[in-house]
Amino acid sequence: MDAVLRQSRAASGQVFGASMNLIYIYGPPGVGKLTVSRELSRLSGYRLFHNQLSIEFVHSVFEFGTPQFNRLVLKFRAEVIEAAAASGTSLIFTSAYAKGVNDKIVKGIIRRVEKHGGKVFFVQLCCDKAVLLRRVAGRSRKSLFKIRSSGELESLLEKYDHLSAMPFVKSLRIDNTCVPPEKAARMITRYCRIKCK
Repeated sequence: MDAVLRQSRAASGQVFGASMNLIYIYGPPGVGKLTVSRELSRLSGYRLFHNQLSIEFVHSVFEFGTPQFNRLVLKFRAEVIEAAAASGTSLIFTSAYAKGVNDKIVKGIIRRVEKHGGKVFFVQLCCDKAVLLRRVAGRSRKSLFKIRSSGELESLLEKYDHLSAMPFVKSLRIDNTCVPPEKAARMITRYCRIKCK
């Protein structure tokens, strides 16, 4: 029975007593973070904790952008990631990173993971701007809180730097303009030295 339980936990990325891996995939809205992450989860068996989960959860009670909403979204993300690190549950996390705005948040996540012996791998996704503007209007982005128009994205990119790499960590940079999601996911497994299922 114990052997079966260990196999089940290993297949789901959950190995108690082992250190966890957090694969942090970032890039501008519409670049394909969730699509690549789903492929990566399928290949690796790692759990997928994408940023929309916490947004939709908190929005069921508090309006988007209110102080309570912002505080709770950040709190739940950080606590879920730390609990995963403490239990040896490897995760894939996605987020749009804005240089100079999100640095403190990202550094806090690194500390929470490393405190439990875990390791964070950073992956930056990027693509040609014309492709990005086309993707952002795609049908797969019908979620309530995703940017869905090229105009909205243009405004966001003028206000925040979502195109730069995190300057304080090493990142695998994948230009997925012409790279299919499964190929990008396999590039990540090689970079992080993950055995595919």
